Amino acid sequence: MSDPRRLRVGVLFGGQSAEHEVSLQSARNVIEAIDPKKYQVVLLGIDRAGRWHLESATRFLLDAEDPRRIRLGEGGEDVALVPGDRSDLIRLGGSGLEEPLDVIFPVLHGPLGEDGTVQGLLRLANIPFVGSGVLGSAVAMDKDVAKRLLRDSGIPVADWVSLRRRDPARPDFARLAERLGLPLFVKPANMGSSVGVHRVADEDAFEAALKDAFAYDRKVLVEEHIDGREIECAVLGNEAPLASVPGEMRVQDLAIRTFQALCCEGMARVDFFLQPGGRLLVNELNSIPGFTRISMYPKLWEATGLGYSALVDRLIELALERGAEESALRSTADL
Repeated sequence: MSDPRRLRVGVLFGGQSAEHEVSLQSARNVIEAIDPKKYQVVLLGIDRAGRWHLESATRFLLDAEDPRRIRLGEGGEDVALVPGDRSDLIRLGGSGLEEPLDVIFPVLHGPLGEDGTVQGLLRLANIPFVGSGVLGSAVAMDKDVAKRLLRDSGIPVADWVSLRRRDPARPDFARLAERLGLPLFVKPANMGSSVGVHRVADEDAFEAALKDAFAYDRKVLVEEHIDGREIECAVLGNEAPLASVPGEMRVQDLAIRTFQALCCEGMARVDFFLQPGGRLLVNELNSIPGFTRISMYPKLWEATGLGYSALVDRLIELALERGAEESALRSTADL
């Protein structure tokens, strides 16, 4: 039986995206930071086929010290999350139900984890979860949609053109170069900050970059090159979010505006470009930022005065606060 004084926190990690290994590294640090006096941790690994496993706390990762070889532990019991009032985890091996979870901390990156899909499942299961909801997760993940929302909110972004694989009117390299200048950046619309991203300066490189980016997504962005320094700022909160000290200068106000324009909640990392003349451009927002040993999100909060364990604790509190508000909403109407 679980300790009734401690909340049961399901940490969800792995997933089917190209950022599977990064998720495993992030999850390891989150799990180590969770206060065992306050929380009972339930480890839920998602393998590359999309199966959920109940992982052992002593062997949930293999080759954990090697980012190139890190992988899920073997032999975890298959489980499934069942929508309903109790947030049941069913053991698929025939040994019955796990005890209900109080909250889930998704430590997932990329498609089928950060894009609203898992968030929708958790919402159906009526279980609070850390991070943005379905809408915020989806729009933040799609770089094209995010840029449109930011632009329409008066928030500066780099110029771009979105391309679809089968669009017969797709502009060629010469037209894109004329509009956006050279070099260009080519990237999948729905992927992490580095996967499938290419800097190109000629047509041959452009065609190769396009082929690679379309291997990850049906929609690709071609962006202008920005001559400027990269700056990151971490955001934390729901209705009244706070911003950390930025990586290089004070950009908290624009980070919070970006967070709210994309309907985000819980946490996000906002990345900027600072141009030589002092103009700031939003590059992108990451709704489930990395929690690896070198990740900027926890480092920025640590520099702001909020340590790793306290940050994880606050994220769980925010998830429970939002979950309580959502549970209080009416689900029937007077006719």
